[in-house]
Amino acid sequence: MADERNFRSTYYEKVGCRGVEERKSLEILLKEKPLNLTKLTQFCIRFTVPKIHRTVLWNSLLGVTPVYDKSRDYVMEQRVAVYNDLLKALKTMRIVDENTPTSRVLYAMWLLEKKQLYLGRDITQESHFCNITKVLLEIFDNDIETYWMAKSLYDYSEEVSLEMGKLSDLTYTILEKEDYRLYFHLKSYDMLTALPLTDWYRSFFAGVLSEPALIRIWDKICGGAIKIVVFVMIEILRMLRRRVIHCVDRKSLFECIDSIKNEQETADMIVNGAIELWQQNKGHEYIPQSKVKTLS
Repeated sequence: MADERNFRSTYYEKVGCRGVEERKSLEILLKEKPLNLTKLTQFCIRFTVPKIHRTVLWNSLLGVTPVYDKSRDYVMEQRVAVYNDLLKALKTMRIVDENTPTSRVLYAMWLLEKKQLYLGRDITQESHFCNITKVLLEIFDNDIETYWMAKSLYDYSEEVSLEMGKLSDLTYTILEKEDYRLYFHLKSYDMLTALPLTDWYRSFFAGVLSEPALIRIWDKICGGAIKIVVFVMIEILRMLRRRVIHCVDRKSLFECIDSIKNEQETADMIVNGAIELWQQNKGHEYIPQSKVKTLS
């Protein structure tokens, strides 16, 4: 039986269907009652989440829906009620209207809920919450679920903020180890510390990489693997190595990195390399949702 299973796995991989067995395993996990978040987290860490199951899995791991199916309808009713109350309040105060972009509406709702929507607050300003929300709106159709997922992902963003010192040091250390010449070039021209790591890490590279590639990284982040952002940054630099080596100032470096925004094939290669490097550095360690969120 084991030989037959190995043969099937090899065959699936050769014909480009290596995710078939993983998808079947996930479907089994999603039928468990109650859902086992530890097992679902492990799946997110080890595999790419099938598009058809991403909504259910992310909602579960991010705490939008409860693990007990009997409670889901009630919990979602409450979430819908909160969403509608916030939206109604914003419209009554004339802070948003039909022409306000959805990402800005959700941002204003979050500010109101956090009691940070003071008089004169500019909801059009750049924010990590908005950057995260824009990506989620491209992936999911339900604005209510998107709002609650954005809130949970922003909590991870806050964790990144608290650990930026360690994450920055780790980025420089691994880059020096993996490609000393590239590291030395960036350091020599004072470009290494000029990289906006805080903004990129806190938004999980929203706006830097294309969305189809980005969601594979966010699968890992939903599983609590926040540290993967370090390896995405390193792979961006390594993938653009030939161009980066010719950059001698911050402007040219940023333009070089910005050029990959619409290069889907390049983004896919970056994500593949980042996941592989992350796994090589024991990045597969995961954080069960039942525990306090800390860096993996």
